[in-house]
This record gives sequence, C-alpha cells and structure tokens, in this order.
Amino acid sequence: METLVLVLHILVALGMIGLILLQQGKGAEAGASFGAGASNTVFGASGSANFLTKSTAVLTTIFFITSLTLAIFAKHNAQELYSLTAPASTPVTSAPAPVTTIPTTPAQTPSNP
Repeated sequence: METLVLVLHILVALGMIGLILLQQGKGAEAGASFGAGASNTVFGASGSANFLTKSTAVLTTIFFITSLTLAIFAKHNAQELYSLTAPASTPVTSAPAPVTTIPTTPAQTPSNP
C-alpha cells in the first residue's frame, strides 16, 4: 500500500510540474504557447486558463493527501522500528545484595625461582 501511495505521489508531482510550466503569466497572451489562436479551438472561448487552473488545483489536493498519508506511514514504521530496538521494561525488584566473604588466610602465592 505504501509503495502504491509513493508512486501516485511521484506521478502527481510530475503532473503538477508540467501543468504549472504550461500556465502563462497574467500579462502573457493565451495563444503564445499554442500558436496563433489555437487555444480558442482546443479549450473553448475562455482559453486554457480555466482547464489548467482546475487541473492544477485537483493535482495539488491529491498531492496534499498523499503527503499526509506518507507521513502517517513513516510515523507507523518508526514506531515499529523503535519497539523492536527498545529494551523491554522489566520491573525492579528489591533483592538483597550478594554477600562476599573476605578470606581470613592469605592466599598462597607462587614462589619466584
């Protein structure tokens, strides 16, 4: 599922880049990118502005949703990874400290030759 969302995210991003590059500035003529008056025949009398603007808005919404979905997947994966590497919490019990005895006789040391 995560791979599918990631592939969709990349395709939507590429589509947004293409649509944004196709759009003209407010001062430019609509026919500049399509030739003399071709925008009126391809996209209707209003030109390509409405079509490109609406398409960009739809792709932007999809991009936003896939971004949030990928963030949720990343959070879930990080929590799973942390739960695998974190030490298990063990209850602390009060056990008596081990008693060590000091020998009363000195240990035998080997003699030097």
